[in-house]
Amino acid sequence: MIIKAAQSTTGEVSAGLAEISAQLEIDDRGVPDFLALHFGVGLEAETLRANAVSMFGAGALHGGSSCLGVMGGSGVDIGGAGLGAFAIWDAAGSYGTTSIDLGDDAEAAAQEAALQALSHADRPGEIPEMVWLTVAPGREEQVIAGLRAVVGAETLIVGGSSADNDVSGKWAQFGPGAVHSDGLVVTVLFPSVQIASVYQSGYAPTGTNGTVTRVEGRRLYEIDGRPASQVLSQWSSGAVSVAEGEARSILAEATLWPLGRVTRQVAGVPFHLLTHPAVANSDGSIELFAAVSHGDQLWQMQGTADSLVARAGRVAAQTKEAAGDEIKGALVVYCGGCMLAVQDRMDEVSAGIKDHFGDTPWLGVFTFGEQGVPSGGGANHGNLMISCTVFGTGDR
Repeated sequence: MIIKAAQSTTGEVSAGLAEISAQLEIDDRGVPDFLALHFGVGLEAETLRANAVSMFGAGALHGGSSCLGVMGGSGVDIGGAGLGAFAIWDAAGSYGTTSIDLGDDAEAAAQEAALQALSHADRPGEIPEMVWLTVAPGREEQVIAGLRAVVGAETLIVGGSSADNDVSGKWAQFGPGAVHSDGLVVTVLFPSVQIASVYQSGYAPTGTNGTVTRVEGRRLYEIDGRPASQVLSQWSSGAVSVAEGEARSILAEATLWPLGRVTRQVAGVPFHLLTHPAVANSDGSIELFAAVSHGDQLWQMQGTADSLVARAGRVAAQTKEAAGDEIKGALVVYCGGCMLAVQDRMDEVSAGIKDHFGDTPWLGVFTFGEQGVPSGGGANHGNLMISCTVFGTGDR
């Protein structure tokens, strides 16, 4: 297996892909078996997809937009039109990608996408080592359920919800054949080497908690019988305000004050899966970027700029250690909301990762939702999370 990563700062599709091709040494190495392209929405998705197919072939091409840009071994590019690539050449492995509109039934669409991807990998009916996922924000829980129905509950599903620069819905997903605004891209990976992945957050519980007493989908109405917006404002000591009159965005306010659910204990320590409050409504309800259920115990979580900056490097170190310290490459998913909160310190985030990876090729994307597998559990969708997935040097 050979892995290479590349980044372009040209801000143009054709020139950017030419730069990517040169860095990946496509003329010498040939078309990769798997190519992930992640990009800021300043680049037009359909033009990017069509040019990439022409330049790299229509094999396992996986595309998804990333908030403001990307990061990697060459640094951070968050000017709005950054472009990054992560490529694998692996004659002993198998890779397959497909994309599909979510339609009316996101779970069924995810099942179909997984089956198609397995067929494209020439491994129908088999269980992949990993699924790399890019999905439109909104129905990630149903997508994960659909994927697990095909690949099983234990398979590593990791990736992120596609993003734009300002939560205006300009995000995009693409596979070899089409671009989507409300779709998903699925790549199944059967690599010839071992994989390790870590999925965490940079937040801690304050100790304040309550029970969901009324919720409809991702709209949380009541905690302990009280309007959710009032509860969150009280728990955060007023850092997250309530709506007076019209609904208002609280994404920025709530970035350091999300809500968390304990989904499992890891070595006796509770693992909190986070949900990001997005909108406060005049009726006291809150719209979320991840679903909660009636009866869930919600904890007020708190983060700091320092914790968000430091966490990515710690996750990288843990993942590398889990792989035996020798790795060939890595994919990093870092929440777009966290990135925006520490935007002026993203060079520190990137440097913290590089301190552990050195010259190992890696690519980082900024997402509006993160999918991963906590230690000892199954795949989940959460917000304000970080994941790192590394490809080791040992044979499977």
